[in-house]
Parts: sequence; C-alpha cells; structure tokens
Amino acid sequence: MFFQHIYDQSLAQGSYLIGCQATGESIVIDAKRDVDTYLTIAKQNGLRITHVTETHIHADFLSGTRELAALTGATMYLSDEGGPDWQYQFAHEGLRDGSIIKVGNLTLEVIHTPGHTPESISFLLRDHPATDEPIMLFTGDFVFVGDIGRPDLLEKAAGLVGTQEIGAHQLFQSLTKFSNLPPYVQVWPGHGAGSACGKALGAVPSTTVGYELIRNWAFRFENDEKEFTDYLLTGQPEPPTYFATMKKLNKVDRPLLTEVPQHPKLTKDQFLSAYQGGAKIIDTRPKIKHASGAIPGSLGIENSRSFSTWVGWLVGYDEQIVLVADDAQVEDLTRKLMRIGLDNILGYISSVDDLGLALETRSIIDMDTFKSLLGKADVQVVDVRGASEYAAGHIPGAVNLFVGTLADHLDELDRSKQLVIHCQSGARAAIAQSVLAAHGFKDVQNFSGGMAEWRRQPMPNATE
Repeated sequence: MFFQHIYDQSLAQGSYLIGCQATGESIVIDAKRDVDTYLTIAKQNGLRITHVTETHIHADFLSGTRELAALTGATMYLSDEGGPDWQYQFAHEGLRDGSIIKVGNLTLEVIHTPGHTPESISFLLRDHPATDEPIMLFTGDFVFVGDIGRPDLLEKAAGLVGTQEIGAHQLFQSLTKFSNLPPYVQVWPGHGAGSACGKALGAVPSTTVGYELIRNWAFRFENDEKEFTDYLLTGQPEPPTYFATMKKLNKVDRPLLTEVPQHPKLTKDQFLSAYQGGAKIIDTRPKIKHASGAIPGSLGIENSRSFSTWVGWLVGYDEQIVLVADDAQVEDLTRKLMRIGLDNILGYISSVDDLGLALETRSIIDMDTFKSLLGKADVQVVDVRGASEYAAGHIPGAVNLFVGTLADHLDELDRSKQLVIHCQSGARAAIAQSVLAAHGFKDVQNFSGGMAEWRRQPMPNATE
C-alpha cells in the first residue's frame, strides 16, 4: 500500500493519496484545489488516480475533487447522506453508511458520522493483502487530534438558524461509532492546529482511536449530552465570512480551474488604472514595510500561514485584486487564494515607490509608549483578537472588536479619540490598522507587542 499525507499549512488542511501498488490504482481524499500536487505524487510513484472522494461538503476551502476527476477521468465518490438539502448537485457515485470503495486490493468502508455537517462521512481503510482488520480511519472534520468538529458553522457562517443544537446531538451519537472501533486504528483528520473548524486542534498530524478515547475532551462527557453540548458550543473561534461561499461552491456545478494561473506583473499605468477603478490592493510585504509606506486604501496582509484566511475575511468574491508582492512569492500567494476560490487577480506589483502616489505611514509603538497612553481620557484601546481570547484575559479598559468584522463595527469607535490597537503579537493589529486607515482613521497607534509582550511584564494586569 502507498500512503501520503498532503498538508496545506496555510489552511491547516490535510488531504490523502492512497494507492494499491499491485494494481497502480489510487484514491485522493479531500483534495485541495491546486491539484498538480497529487498528479506529481502519483506519477512519481507509478500510480494512476482512479478514485476521488471527500468527507463532506467543505466550508473552509474549495475542494479540488472535481478538478482531479476532470484531469484524470477518476470516478467521484461522494456522500448521499444528510437528506435532500445536503446533496451534491452534480453527477457522482453516491455513498451511504456501509458503502465500500474498492481501490485495487484496498477497501474503504463508509461510516456516516454526521454532526459537523449532516452529510459527513468517514472512511475506514483495510489493506487486504496484509490483513482484513481495519488499519486507518479518515475522519475529515469529525474527530481531530484532541478535538472534534464544530456543529455551529452552518448557523454562524451559512445562516442556517437552529442547526447547531441538531449538529451537536448528531455528533454525540456519532462519537459512539468512533468509540466502538479497535483502539489501534490510526486516525487521520482533515485539519490540524490553526484551523477554524475547531477550538483545540492538536499540532501532530495523526492519532489513534485508543489515544483519543483517553485524551480527547469530547469523550469526558459520554454520559451527559447536555454538558457535552454546552462545552462544544462554548468558545469556538469566529468563522471567516468566506465559509458561506465555500459551502455553496463545493455543492453546486461550478467552473473548474485545472491549473495554477499565472498573473502578470503590472506596469505603472496598468496598476493606476486598476487602482483608480476600485481594485482591492493587498500588500503582502512584511508588516514593517507596509507601515513605512502604504498605498492609500490598501490592505496590509503579510504573506504568512494565515494569509488566505484573512483575505477571505476581508475581500469579497466580486472584487478585483492586485497584489503587492515579491516576484518569488506570487505563485505561493496565487495558490493560497485559489484554494479559497479567490481567482479574480488582475496582477501584481513588486514596488510601491515609483507609482507617483503619496504613500501613508502607520504608527507602531512600544510598551513604554503604550503604558503612557493607558487611562487617558482621549485614548481608546481596542483589542482586535477573537472574543474567546479576550474573555480569557485582556488589558483593563480595552474594548474588543475582532479584526475580521472590524469594518462592520466602526460606529463603536470614538473618532474624537486617539485609537490604540493591539492583538496577541502584532499580525492582526497590523491588518486592523490598514482596515481603519482605509475607512478614514488616521491617528491609530499599533501596540505591536500585544498581549504576548503585556503578559511578559512583571505582574501584568489583565482582566479575566
């Protein structure tokens, strides 16, 4: 048997290529959209991609299942569970609880594990030449390392009111199926630490059934569904706004993108035309460079692991995009954006210095300056971290306005006061600073050290 875990750090998303080396057949589970990765792996290992599948209709990334099927002729095997509102709206081989997918001498047994979504399924793998006992379970967003999938995304991200309690009940029942599996079965989830699909995902890529039964918080409440539900629905991170679009696009028949686009480097005139036409300028340079000279109205979102998530929060799918980026980073940025379906990129520029524009600067302050501003009547301190982070401890007097939804709450800011913003360690505050600048806030100080530096102070005064 051939097995490879493919991990996208930008979305903390795992996919899998599994093959039967005797027959050359292989299957891909939960493919990301830039599918050349799987084609390369298969070719290097003498395999043909003959089957493609996924664990559920994803909300956090645009699935590459259909792109892979179009390029390879592979058969798509997708869940037909969940009822009429949770059916894929394009041709596929339907899967139900107990269905078997045969890949050469391998089989994957379908287990319906609803809760995160109604149609969610897991795959129990058997390598029959070795043993008829199960060896691996691919859980998607059902069971993670140390956590389980959240059932509130349909309500919070897609607006389906009343679904989170139903999902929590289904998850509670699905966990019984997991508990009954042999403890030695390896568990390979769809996400790792950093994903918004749970609140406490572990950083290691895999686990076992037995280890999760003694480690995962969800199994502490196996006899009390109410306590389970209360704990599950408390403290979940804010779901990015783009999740609703992903859920729709992964369900319907959409245009396919079978190769990574190449975007042109724009001339000065081309850039100015796009800029004056209302294109969204995303400055991906390090936050210090953006602060020292920013195109007015541009978003400063540094190219980091969370780049695509923040762009998904702040940029609409109908907006045209121009990137400010080094030549060597453009392909990486393109891949990150195409994975969440943001394809409307006009091109990029690598320098902001020769555009003939009056650049803006952003103020970054140190701890001493921050302390000198605390408590002043004409200063408003804004914590742009998530609500659960704020609740766990914050600087006294700071108000909480999450960076992802900051633009929707500008009326809660006092324009007559000097604003001082912070996050955990500076990255989100830099994004927030550019959002505020784009909405006309000029006197905004960024305490870049944030809560990380605040807590390192002798006896930091944080309100719990």
